[in-house]
Amino acid sequence: MGVKSISGKSHLMQEMDYREEARNGLKFRELYGKLRDVMVPEMYLEQTRRRVLIMEWVEGVRLSEVRDLYLVEVGVYCSLSQLLEYGFYHADPHPGNLLRTIDGKLAYLDFGMMGEFRQELRDGFIEACLHLVNRDFDGLAKDFVTLGLLPATAQKDEVTTALTGVFESAVNKGVQNISFGDLSGNLGQTMYKFKFQIPSYFSLVIRSLAVLEGIAISFNPNYKVLSSSYPWIARKVLTDNSPNLRSTLYTLLYKDGTFQIDRLESLLTESLRARTEQTLVRTQQDESDSSRFAIKQVLSFTLTEQGAFVKDLLLQEIAKGLDALGVATLSSVTSAAASRLPFAPSPSPSLNNEEATNLRNLYRLLLLVAKTPQKENSSRAPGHESTGEKGDDGADDMSLVLNEMRSFPEFLPVLSVIPELSPESQQQFLLLPADLTNLVLSRAVARTIRRMFI
Repeated sequence: MGVKSISGKSHLMQEMDYREEARNGLKFRELYGKLRDVMVPEMYLEQTRRRVLIMEWVEGVRLSEVRDLYLVEVGVYCSLSQLLEYGFYHADPHPGNLLRTIDGKLAYLDFGMMGEFRQELRDGFIEACLHLVNRDFDGLAKDFVTLGLLPATAQKDEVTTALTGVFESAVNKGVQNISFGDLSGNLGQTMYKFKFQIPSYFSLVIRSLAVLEGIAISFNPNYKVLSSSYPWIARKVLTDNSPNLRSTLYTLLYKDGTFQIDRLESLLTESLRARTEQTLVRTQQDESDSSRFAIKQVLSFTLTEQGAFVKDLLLQEIAKGLDALGVATLSSVTSAAASRLPFAPSPSPSLNNEEATNLRNLYRLLLLVAKTPQKENSSRAPGHESTGEKGDDGADDMSLVLNEMRSFPEFLPVLSVIPELSPESQQQFLLLPADLTNLVLSRAVARTIRRMFI
């Protein structure tokens, strides 16, 4: 056991109570001590006194003195669990408080300075990251008010314009290339103009992640902690039951009522990069195993209660696409038959703008399911913009969808993982065809009634 005592010469140290630090350590160990490759020393509260802390001895080397990127990733995962899952975080994670133990684990020391991150602030932090990465600077301005960085009296339009100028060039590099230095940019002048405030909790939160980035950069100059953090945030927002986060997800995916499939694809792709306890392993999986594991992850969280919200969104959009496909097919058959008649009228467009967009989205969703995980530079369907305004007849879109649906072997990896899912997930999977059929029929009936009376 190690003993940490104070000399009594410093007034500040005389006021410290090591019993409180021991309680902090016990709570930290309870919450995070079971994470893969995380070591939190035992605290002996009964033997600890106000000026003497008795704890488990930890043998190791400072994390900053070893080249272990894996343990940095472990630290990022643990930090995100602290900040965004439970809200109880280590507020002083300087290099001296992070050790690589002799058995290769990441050990946390010194629990004298801890912080509490309230739920509304956790949600606000996640929303700010989402809005930043998706270039929603209006939403980011509102998040800054929620987080206490801006006064409620700030002019939102002016702040949005300023934040766009500060962050846009950094965000355009892609989430995997953004560093804290990029985000600081010209923020100093903007902070002064709009009377930015830096709450104490915020500086400690940023510091806890910046320390890990600094350690990693010392031997890997290209490391970006946000690149490791955002996948975790994407997974969180897709699976969390918080009403605030669900509202944020819906607003993010439906801009002006139009489904933004690019954003869903980005969230799903990023979430599959998340370092979970299952994927925090030192060895890399080969590509086929990685793809299979990714498909299993997607199905696992969409077929559970946690992923029900995302599943319902996906079913709604697939139903819209299948409905549009039915309209296009019926129109194509009717036009072909009519063209054989003498004095046949000129064919009218088979799809309106909304239906054409729904058909393109169906094509993208089929690609997303069949070829998970998507490559960063994967090819996209023609006319892939979610807000397509072109009023084409949908023939090209229909042929693309039909061609994709004929590629049945592409879907075999999806079907092959079904037996590996939990019994509850398998049962939910078997219900999908009926749910989808009901949604398609409902849309068809509603469309028929609308055309009869409008």
